[in-house]
Amino acid sequence: MSAAAPGLARRRPAARRAPRGRFRTVWKEARRDPVKVVIFLLLLAVSAGMLYPFLFMILNSLRSENQYLSGTGFSTVSWGQLFANLPVGRELLNSTLVCVASIAIILALSSAAGYAFAKLRFRRQGLLFFAVIGSMMVPLQSIIIPVYVNFAHLHLINTYLGAILVYAGFGTPFATFLMTTFFRGLPDELTEAAACDGLGHAGSFFRVALPMAKPALATVAVLQFIQIWDDLLVGLLFLQEPTNRTITVGLGVLSSGRVVSVPVLMAGSLVSALPAVLVYLFFQRYLVAGLTLGVNR
Repeated sequence: MSAAAPGLARRRPAARRAPRGRFRTVWKEARRDPVKVVIFLLLLAVSAGMLYPFLFMILNSLRSENQYLSGTGFSTVSWGQLFANLPVGRELLNSTLVCVASIAIILALSSAAGYAFAKLRFRRQGLLFFAVIGSMMVPLQSIIIPVYVNFAHLHLINTYLGAILVYAGFGTPFATFLMTTFFRGLPDELTEAAACDGLGHAGSFFRVALPMAKPALATVAVLQFIQIWDDLLVGLLFLQEPTNRTITVGLGVLSSGRVVSVPVLMAGSLVSALPAVLVYLFFQRYLVAGLTLGVNR
């Protein structure tokens, strides 16, 4: 017992010095590879620059107009003014409805078209796929006026259906390209085995290819959600009625007044940005997996 006690006494100081030893080990590794330290510092600086706007919005949304001008104090007056001037809940519901419906159409069309381009053989296949790729290079601003005129003739202005069809039409080409890239990476033996089991093209698509395409589908859904949710141009043109405005259109209308309260705008911008940020953070691993599918294959 007397011999063991000194041994335990000698071990306890070593346990206390362990954190210092870990820091020393990290410092030695950093000295051996200074490039990693430089990259880490650069990424830290970029992260600080990306997060600063959110910090600015949070701090200034918790101030009144006088507090914002003076730079001191905090209050929730701006949040009350935001909900008093805008139907925030209604506009968030409109944005959610438009996003979900548009993404559903995009996923249905792009997954079917991507499977057809990747696994089927038909005439003019290359030319048609080239047309899909070429449509991605057409700027939205160059064709939005003809689209608006055509939709006006069809009485689809100021309707959810009109905005949903516009978003789906502009988002399907890129989604089709991404899904085609994914399905081309699937081994042909899978579809051949499905054909031997008596499944046709539809059965192979729904029962074999589509269940394996969850990472690509999640990638398309996240990218399209962020783009549609943050869009202002299409919503401003096709959803002009106060009852069907999206949150971004509501903020645009709010900022067009003669007197603009910066804290109120910061509160509205924070409400508008949070859903897209939360969706990105929740589906981040699926997004990274989907974007790296082509590299891994």
